[in-house]
Amino acid sequence: MSYPYLINRLLLALPTLAGAVTITFILLRVVPGDPIAMMTGPGATEADIAQLRAHYGLDQSIAHQFVIYLSQLITGDLGTSISLRQNVGELIAGRLPVTIELVVIAMLIAVGFALILALKGTFWRGRWPERLVDGFIGVTVAIPDFLWALSLILILGVAIPIMPIFGRMDLTISFDSWTNFYLTESLLRGRFEVTRSVLYHMVLPAVSLALPLMAITARVLKSCLNAEMNREYVTLARTQGFGRLKVIYSQALRNALVPATALSGVQFTFLIGGTVLVERIFGYPGIGNMAIDAVINRDLPLIQGLVLTFAILFILVNLLIDLFITFLDPRLRHV
Repeated sequence: MSYPYLINRLLLALPTLAGAVTITFILLRVVPGDPIAMMTGPGATEADIAQLRAHYGLDQSIAHQFVIYLSQLITGDLGTSISLRQNVGELIAGRLPVTIELVVIAMLIAVGFALILALKGTFWRGRWPERLVDGFIGVTVAIPDFLWALSLILILGVAIPIMPIFGRMDLTISFDSWTNFYLTESLLRGRFEVTRSVLYHMVLPAVSLALPLMAITARVLKSCLNAEMNREYVTLARTQGFGRLKVIYSQALRNALVPATALSGVQFTFLIGGTVLVERIFGYPGIGNMAIDAVINRDLPLIQGLVLTFAILFILVNLLIDLFITFLDPRLRHV
């Protein structure tokens, strides 16, 4: 991938962000509901409501509010949360590491098991174990992440209570984090009891997010591997005495990874969006859980900040996937 192409991709991201910000801003202003009335409660006077409305700039026209919002956004000010009355940027910065760690672990689980399933299915091609792999993939892909979350809670949290089903870490453990990346920071600081607790609480939400992505990735990768196994270079390798397993690993896998990685990148963005429900179900304190609270309270500045954060994450993930695909396929490096 050439530098002009990379710069072009970054420039194209700006209209995407602008569109997300504009659409979100307008939609939040035209939907029914008054966030100030929800915040003040039934006992507030008209004067109190008018004062708060003026404080948050909601007494101005939508166009004027948008201009003020953009001027603040350019300086890095995301505003003040109406419901929590704290800086939106600080709120998101405190919750974002929680979601990033959860999504990364879920992605590693999904990719690892998808690779195993695809390789096993390709190796057993035409035999009865392949049908078992295809059946497992079909069942797994049909169940959404939130239903996996509820099922895992019911099985491993209630029926067989061996896993924690709420929170990020044991409440009995004290950990003064500097970055809020508990998993990474506890490893670097040698607080392994924190690492164990964080991982233990992360298992069920991460698996819930990973299973649908694992199934989709495994299906596509297996299909790509089967297509590669029918190509001439694979036939030539087999005639030269290479075994089926060696051909899959040394010849077919690298080529099959390109389209599978492209799809995984698209699905990864859905994985980030899936954290909204999964974090809520497990009481996980990430930006997904925060997003639901923001919508319930109709906290306009917080919703806008979260949408902007999700949009930036989507763009960065797609860019990283493009770079990885370029690494896998050298023909794309000078596009």
